[in-house]
Amino acid sequence: MVEFENPGAFILLLLIPILYILRHIKILSRITFALNMSDWHGNNFYWDGRVRKFFSAIVKILLIVFYVCLVIAWASPVYHKQQKVYSSRGASIVFVVDVSPSMAARDIGDLHRIEAAKNAIRTLAEKNDGCELGLVEMAETACLIIPPTMDRKIFFDRLEAMNTGELGDGTAIGNGLSLAIYHLENSLSEKKAVVLVTDGENNAGTVHPNTAAQLAKSKGISLYILGIGTKGVVPLDYVDPKSGRAYSGYLESNFDTAFLAKLAAECDGKFFETGSLVSLSQALSTIGKNESVMQSYHIKNNDIYYYQYFLLAAAFLAGLAWIIKRILLKEVL
Repeated sequence: MVEFENPGAFILLLLIPILYILRHIKILSRITFALNMSDWHGNNFYWDGRVRKFFSAIVKILLIVFYVCLVIAWASPVYHKQQKVYSSRGASIVFVVDVSPSMAARDIGDLHRIEAAKNAIRTLAEKNDGCELGLVEMAETACLIIPPTMDRKIFFDRLEAMNTGELGDGTAIGNGLSLAIYHLENSLSEKKAVVLVTDGENNAGTVHPNTAAQLAKSKGISLYILGIGTKGVVPLDYVDPKSGRAYSGYLESNFDTAFLAKLAAECDGKFFETGSLVSLSQALSTIGKNESVMQSYHIKNNDIYYYQYFLLAAAFLAGLAWIIKRILLKEVL
């Protein structure tokens, strides 16, 4: 929120219209000196009045804006930014996101599955700013993108940079889950959870999904599985990140949600079938509520002052007006 520490300074802006009114009614007029020139039989004196009027108008505008900048600087604009500083831990959540090529299918509203997942995760992260969030990519293998962190900027940057096809074709659900569990098991958070977002069955990797799910249960880590996408023929637009080749066509989407539901049930987890933006948003909202933790915090005020920028602008405008009057108009200030 932007405020002014000295708002009374703005009353000085009234001097601008007052000055022009006084000049218009001839109470305050410019000081002029008559200059008589005798005929010296030389070339006629010539001055392009249109050019002079144009630059004179520019100078007037520059000086008015110069004055306005000075008044604003005196009013001392300041931006008050409030920040929550947590003194206790919230939940720790790691998202395991499927980045296989099928996640480029466009059947979640007008969005690709991967883009819909990103948007939903971002919304959950913004609403639960006290949580630690981590990110794992999963396809033919699994890769930790960012361990659980409170730094939202880093998390959002890594989330936005995530693309389909980076880890090849395939779905290594067991590898993705076990990698997330490994980075959660030593967390001191009161609640820990893994959120798997996928549109396929396990067909790659060295760890069986059931083994990873049971490991999560033994470590006290909640498991949520989101089966994203619809069934049937769906459009697909995909660019292979390795070759740069673009693919456009249709995908026969027929992944088995029963496998994902059974996997969640075996470790007392929760499964959500998300075939639309609404169902995806509702699923992540439920996860956010289930994993919410009461945290203590205090508000820290960070004030950013901007008066110096207006002073610099005023100095620049004054210098520009001086150059025009002195160099172009040949006037003595």
